[in-house]
Amino acid sequence: MATSSSQPTHGSQEHPPNEMDNVDPIWMSSRTARQIYALGEVEKDISRLLSLAAQSMALLSLPQTDGPEDDLPQGAERSEKFVDVANEYFERLDAIHIAIRSSLAHIRQSRIAPSAINAPPLNFIPPPLGVGLPSTDVGGTARGERGLQEERVERDAWKGILDALTRIKQARDKERAEAAAGSTGS
Repeated sequence: MATSSSQPTHGSQEHPPNEMDNVDPIWMSSRTARQIYALGEVEKDISRLLSLAAQSMALLSLPQTDGPEDDLPQGAERSEKFVDVANEYFERLDAIHIAIRSSLAHIRQSRIAPSAINAPPLNFIPPPLGVGLPSTDVGGTARGERGLQEERVERDAWKGILDALTRIKQARDKERAEAAAGSTGS
């Protein structure tokens, strides 16, 4: 299902060059990252799709039921506006359909195991600094409830402590060697 280059595309399939300039380069670093970015755009498109559906329903309702704050057109303008909104709705729906099919094709091509994309357990609440390594015990208390970021911060802190202690020891050894050389040379 190809689109011609003269027809504008909506949704998450293709973006104008100026919009892609605002994208964080991490999202363009690999094919998988681009697919994740595209799925994020699909999510935005779905919210816009729901907004268009609500707008369409409002335009289909009887004008007598419009509130003063609704600011909906009247008469023939209302029908024209409905046609415009309905067209945008179906274009957006088509773009979402294509983006989801593209992402599924990427998952199949990458041969990602289904077990790698299983949903988290019911009532799972991720820790604020990221999901940690799985623990081998049932309650998850052996490793604690820290996330990977917390683990990295702790690791870096211990490396810093080790580095500081090593420098202190080297400085003391140097002082002792100088003191020993000074006392033997007198």
